[in-house]
Amino acid sequence: MRQLPASAMAAVNGGLTVSQRTGCIDMANQLQGQSGSSQFGIEHEVAFWDQRRHQFADFSNTSFQRFADLIAALPTYDSDYDHLRVGDAGIRHKRWYIEGYERFSETGQLVGCTPKGIEIRTTLHSTIAGVLQELRQSFRQLEAIALADNLLPVLTSFNPVQSVYVPDPPLNAHELARCQASPAEQTEQLAMVTYGPDLNFSIQGLSVPALIQAGQKLTYYSPAIVPFSFSASFYQQRPWSGLSVRTYKRTGLRPAVTVYVSQARDLVDVCPPLTKVAGLPCEVGRIEFKACDSCGDFDRYGSLLALLKGLVLDQTLPGRAQVPDAQRHQQSALQGFHDPDLQAQALTLLTAAKQALTDPQERQLLRPLWSLAEQPAHAAEGDRWQAGEPLVDILKSGYSPEVVMPTVTSAV
Repeated sequence: MRQLPASAMAAVNGGLTVSQRTGCIDMANQLQGQSGSSQFGIEHEVAFWDQRRHQFADFSNTSFQRFADLIAALPTYDSDYDHLRVGDAGIRHKRWYIEGYERFSETGQLVGCTPKGIEIRTTLHSTIAGVLQELRQSFRQLEAIALADNLLPVLTSFNPVQSVYVPDPPLNAHELARCQASPAEQTEQLAMVTYGPDLNFSIQGLSVPALIQAGQKLTYYSPAIVPFSFSASFYQQRPWSGLSVRTYKRTGLRPAVTVYVSQARDLVDVCPPLTKVAGLPCEVGRIEFKACDSCGDFDRYGSLLALLKGLVLDQTLPGRAQVPDAQRHQQSALQGFHDPDLQAQALTLLTAAKQALTDPQERQLLRPLWSLAEQPAHAAEGDRWQAGEPLVDILKSGYSPEVVMPTVTSAV
């Protein structure tokens, strides 16, 4: 294993107190022998290019109804509802739903939803291979319906045209009160210009303290995890100066990890929130990593899920954080693994995860991440744009050939 430089070693150690080190020992004792019985799920936000109007489809130009017609044409699976939360608004009643900004009347009635795109969510699976298979199937089902309406799925993690979302009409008194009462609501306008996955998993038998420590651990090491996923290199229709404008702008305002607990008394009082009360029994004990960019190669999600699980099972890494370190994430967003400290830390994380995982298939999933850390690439999308390649061609090529249907390559 590569020797960490002093600055990276300090970042790995995290300056733990005696009580935090004791907590690490307690968590390690609990994880002994748990390789473990797990469940996996993925949520993937899909952005679209409107081929009819030759523009990126977003809140500024695409109606809720247009996306709703796509959802209506997709199937319903009655067996899903033990796995998937519908929500009070009823918008999330399928594996696909419209991601957007909900609007309310002065009396608190839902009166509309400004759309951002469509989110795909999987049911829970006991294997990473199973959840990837379902995600691919759901993506292709959505893609077929969308292409028929001249909406082409394109990969980005930040709106390449609009840099901000301003509610129109302005928020009323009830909506302002909702924002003030909830840290999550206060950053929903930022979420309208970002796209990214939720990678969730659970390990059977973790106590609430161990679960929260797992969330703190992943929060701490998040800056060295997210460069494996970067796909947000355009800003205001031009190449951005770094690797991920999404990571640069969202970190510190939005959580890196959410841990689902069963009771309000187990919530950790920090902002952005680390914990959330589960809405369904199947959500209790879930660890949801939210800081990654979207990946157009869904196998990358499999590698990241294996890494995250391995890091939770690991008993050696001591770093813990209640909230994301915005400065370290911004450095990560600018340089990724070109930063030697982040590169060294990423290799340390891979080594720790490999040693902690006992499933040979999960360990195998880590292999593609090693080359990404050891040989960091620059954002080639900027070079293609400078060479005159249309933005739509760059964005649509973000999805790997194994994900999209053959018709996509000739759709534009």
